[in-house]
Amino acid sequence: MSEHADHERSSGSARLLMGTAWAVLLLGLWLWGRQVTDIRQGTAAPAGAGDLASVGRPPDAELPPAARPLGHALPQRIDIPDLGVQAPVVARGLDRQGAIDPPPYDQAGVVGWYAAGARPGAAGAALMVGHVDTETRPAVFYRLSTIRPGENVRVVRDDGKVAEFTVDDVRVQERDRFDARQAYGQHRPGRSELRLITCGGTFDRVSHSYTANVIVSAYLTGTSL
Repeated sequence: MSEHADHERSSGSARLLMGTAWAVLLLGLWLWGRQVTDIRQGTAAPAGAGDLASVGRPPDAELPPAARPLGHALPQRIDIPDLGVQAPVVARGLDRQGAIDPPPYDQAGVVGWYAAGARPGAAGAALMVGHVDTETRPAVFYRLSTIRPGENVRVVRDDGKVAEFTVDDVRVQERDRFDARQAYGQHRPGRSELRLITCGGTFDRVSHSYTANVIVSAYLTGTSL
């Protein structure tokens, strides 16, 4: 997403911008949840928009094998060394509309974990979302679109273990053609997977929203203490 310092806009417009971006993301999650589990209830951004555009990896790049999933423990912190990110993780539930309640606007350095889904390190696809910017400065996932396959993501858990993930896919999905199953569904059965999600594309001055979502996929490749 763009740096808000370059824009002179009102507080109300900024709130609308963030609210719209989150609504697009979380509506996709809600619809995917209904489909799979049958629950009834600008300026240029860091990454350009594209319909399932993938950063991909060099043909000769070798990624490590997947590690055996861990038990169920709660995430406490996420570290992304290549991005300089070290952020607390908080559990988020669903709001009255059936969408995840994101971290508050005044907690731009916090990452939200969808607590009703998989736990990071356990089998399944754990979902984490974070803001890209605030009204005045970049937020926790501002540089998320610059991460590349092969780089590492570490999740500190409350059982004393650190789940170590390797990025294997980075995509930018157009908001109007959002594929929730691709974004949130498990890519390979039996693995422990992680999704890091934020907004991307370009800022649309008409709709006061961004045109895409950045979706980083990673899988468990190790554990440390």
